[in-house]
Amino acid sequence: MKDSNYKQKAISILSVKSMAIMAMLGAIAVVLMLFEIPLWFAPPFYELDFSEVPVLISAFALGPIAGIITELIKILLNLVITGTDTAGTGELANFLIGCSFVVPAAIIYYRNKTLKSAIKGLIVGTLSMVVLGAFMNAFVLLPVYAYFFNMPIDALVSMGTAVNSSINNLSTFIFYAVIPFNLLKGVAVSLLTLLIYKRISGVIKSIVGV
Repeated sequence: MKDSNYKQKAISILSVKSMAIMAMLGAIAVVLMLFEIPLWFAPPFYELDFSEVPVLISAFALGPIAGIITELIKILLNLVITGTDTAGTGELANFLIGCSFVVPAAIIYYRNKTLKSAIKGLIVGTLSMVVLGAFMNAFVLLPVYAYFFNMPIDALVSMGTAVNSSINNLSTFIFYAVIPFNLLKGVAVSLLTLLIYKRISGVIKSIVGV
C-alpha cells in the first residue's frame, strides 16, 4: 500500500499540472528576488528577499522533490534574466543553500501535515541553511566572488567592517554577517509562509488533485 502511495505521489509531482504549478511558483520567486531589503548589520551585497516563500509553498504542497525542482527553476530563470559573473558557481551555491532550507522543512512537514510539524520543519530548515550558508560563504561564495571580481577577500571583509566594526577577518565576517543574515532570512520566510500557506495550498491541491 505504501509503495503504491509513493508511486502515486511521484506521478502527481511529474504531471503537467504539477509542473505548471512549480514553473509558476518558480517565476514568482524570481520576481520576488528583485525586491531586496538592505540590512543594517551586513554589507550591501547581502540583502533580504522572500524568494524562498513560493519554493516552500511548492515543497509543502507537493513534496520535497517539487521544492527542489521549483528552486532549480528559480535559479535557472534568474540566470537567464540576469546572467552570471561567476561562471555559474554562485548560482550553484545559492541553489544548494536554498535546498538546505526547503528540503528538510518539507520532509518533516510532509510526513505529518500539522502546524506543529510545519514549525518544526521550518526551524530545522533554518538551522540547516545557517550551517550550510556559513560553510558555502566561507569556502565557496566569498572566494569565488573575490576571484571573479579580481579583489582580495580582505576587500570584501572591509565592506563588512564598514557596517560593523566587530568584523575584522573572514571568521568574524561569517559570524557577524553571514550567520545573522541567514538566520533572519529563515525566520522571516518561515513566518510569511506560515501566514499564507493554508490559503494557497488548497488551490494548488485542487488543481493538481493531491
